[in-house]
Formats: sequence, C-alpha cells, structure tokens
Amino acid sequence: MRIESFDLLDSKDKFHQKALHWSGQFDEISFFNSNGMSDQWGRFESVLAVKALFSLRANKNVLVQLEQFLESHPAQFIPGFLSYDIKNEIEELQTTGKDHLEFPEAFFFVPAITVRLAKDKVYIEAEDPLKIYQAISDTEIPPAKTAISVQMQSRWTRSEYIKAFENTQAHIQRGDIYEVNLCQEFFAEDADISPVEVYHRLNAVSPTPFSSFFKVGHHFIISASPERFLAKRNGKLISQPIKGTARRGANSVEDKQIVADMLQSQKEIAENVMIVDLVRNDLTRSALPGTVEATHLFEIQSFEQVHQMISTITCLQDPQISNVGVFKNTFPAGSMTGAPKIAAMQICDQIEACKRSIYAGSIGYFDTIRDEFDFNVVIRSLLYNKEKQYLSLHTGGAITNQASAEQEYQECLLKASAVFKALDTNLR
Repeated sequence: MRIESFDLLDSKDKFHQKALHWSGQFDEISFFNSNGMSDQWGRFESVLAVKALFSLRANKNVLVQLEQFLESHPAQFIPGFLSYDIKNEIEELQTTGKDHLEFPEAFFFVPAITVRLAKDKVYIEAEDPLKIYQAISDTEIPPAKTAISVQMQSRWTRSEYIKAFENTQAHIQRGDIYEVNLCQEFFAEDADISPVEVYHRLNAVSPTPFSSFFKVGHHFIISASPERFLAKRNGKLISQPIKGTARRGANSVEDKQIVADMLQSQKEIAENVMIVDLVRNDLTRSALPGTVEATHLFEIQSFEQVHQMISTITCLQDPQISNVGVFKNTFPAGSMTGAPKIAAMQICDQIEACKRSIYAGSIGYFDTIRDEFDFNVVIRSLLYNKEKQYLSLHTGGAITNQASAEQEYQECLLKASAVFKALDTNLR
C-alpha cells in the first residue's frame, strides 16, 4: 500500500459523484463529506474508503468485539457504524419494536483503498493509486432521473403521534423523567432507488458538516447529519449536542429575528441546558478529574432548512479508559434519548412504534495511527435495505412538560423536509 497525490481536475462535487459511482462495485463503502464546513476538530474535506481487507460485523457483545478488532489493526483508518440499540448491552435494556431494516448492530472495516480530498489535491492510498485515480476520472456519471418514484408514509397518524406525545408527557408529569426524545418513522415499501443518486440529491438540498454515505452489502445509510456525537483530538474528547431547532426565514431579516427568538426562548435554552448537563455527566466517567467544561453554549448554526442550537463540551480523556470504553460511557448520544438517560430510553422503547436501528446511532471512524476518532449522530438520514426495498426515515424532538404536541409534530416534519425534497415525495 502506498499514498500518491493527484491534481483535482473536476469540481469537487463532480469528483464526488464520479468516485461514488465508481465505488458501487464494492460491497463496503464509507464516504464522509464535510461540505466545506469542517471546524477546528475536523480532519477531512472528504474521504472515501472502499473494499474491506478485514471487517467486523457484530450483533452481540459489540463493544467487546470492537475493542478486539481495533487492537488487531493498529495504524489503520477504520470507518464504521454503531446502531442505537447498542444501548441494550451497555445498560441491559431491551428493544421490543419491530426491526424492518435488519442492519447489523455494528460494522467496521479496514479499507483496501482510501481517497481523500484536500484543497485541490486527491490523495489515494492503495496498491496502485494511479490506476484508481484514472478509473475514477474515467467514470461516467449516469443521467439523473427527473423524478424518483417513492411514496413515503408515516408509521403513526397525526392522532397516533399526539397520543404517544401525551403518553410521554404523562411520564414527565409523574416525575419519571424530565425530558425525552420521542421519535417517529416515515417509510416506503417497494422502494427501488439508486442510493448514490439519492445521496447526491440530499447533499445538494441539505449540505451538512457530517454528511455521509455508507454501504455494507445491501444495506445503505444516506445521511445529512449536522451533529457531531463525539471526537477525540490529541487526547481531548469533544461532544457537540444539538438541542433547539427552528425553521429558516424567508429572508435575512426574518432569519435574524428567528435566531434572536431562539436565544430568548426559555424552552430552547432549557432543553439545551439539560443536554449539556447530561453530556457533562457522561464525559465525566471518561475524563481526567476537573477537565470537563462547556466551552461554548447556545451557538446557533444555520443550515438550508433549519437553525440549530449547538453547545460544545470537552474534557481530557483519562488514559486508563480506552477509546471503546469512552463509547461505553457515553453511547448513545444524549440528544437522542432524554434525561435521566436510562429512564428516557426505557420509555422510548415502550412507546415508539418500531426499532430505531442505525437512526440515533453513530457513523464515523477510528484512526488508530493518531489514536483519534470522529463520529456523528445519525439524524436527517435515510436507511435503505435494497434487498427488501424498504426505505426508512426517522425524526424526533425533545419533549418537556412545556412542549406542545402540534409544535413537536410540525418540527418532525420540518426535520424530514430535506429528505422529502430529495425524494420528490410528499407524505401519503
């Protein structure tokens, strides 16, 4: 294996399209795209990894197997994903909802080929980098379909969502929990799509810093996630939970007013404070004493469809805690559970209509060369089982005692809007 660099002759978007279409020949594909939004913690503009030399597919004892897999492959770039339901082995919980997608609970692989973009250069690590570069450059992008014939439907009717909301809020009023992230599914059966084309459509409609495309066999993840779950840089752990969402305005004046209203909203601030406290508590279990701090609070980041309120919590990792141990202490992302965390997950399992699967889990990579990692939260994402032709989108929102069922229902639709637009679909 060797690394060579080449000039980027196409636009970045065209090169990405060529590279992803070229990669379709492989059973394992991982693509991360920062869309030019990479922050001080980001490492890549984009990176494509394909073809497993070694892989881990796990459904039980996932974190034990992952620890062993990482130890067995030092000095490697190892992409993969963790299902939300890894929570069941971390906290001895159960998921009773039906699994329509049948993804593995976790999958990681050591790639034979990686293609990284940095400024106007392409860096390829492979046995024959020039051959790969030429193959990608020569790839023809197939003409896009003018329309995608997919009709999404909701797992819950509006009234069923409101009933679930009221059931959840009753737990809050009884004092069982004080915040919970209630999620619902939109889905399509007999969905015959080109995952690569849908990814490019979604990324055009909703470019985000943690955009990703992942394939393992006939399973695909098409993600426009704006949220970082957890990263490690030079011994520091960084979590950036999102809690607080508002629509974009029709113009800059309206946008400024919406942002000002978010920063004055007791509901949005309270939700964000709760998640910051939860993340601080989770990180404390992996941190050197006295190093956990909220370095940025209530920052507003604006994306194509929504404004998001984001806070940043950091700490220095205790060297006695392994990287997989950090995940055991923090997974899943608190922004997708509620607080207290275990009670919130138990209530979600009782009320939600189906298994979340990879939704609310995490996609990312371990870099065992630098002893680093970076993982997103799987939100604003399509999950697709090509063999079953089953397509799934979950959305959710934080429910508190002050929350309104109608407002939360509309927020779910707002969060789904970019995916619906990419699919040229409306709800049935």
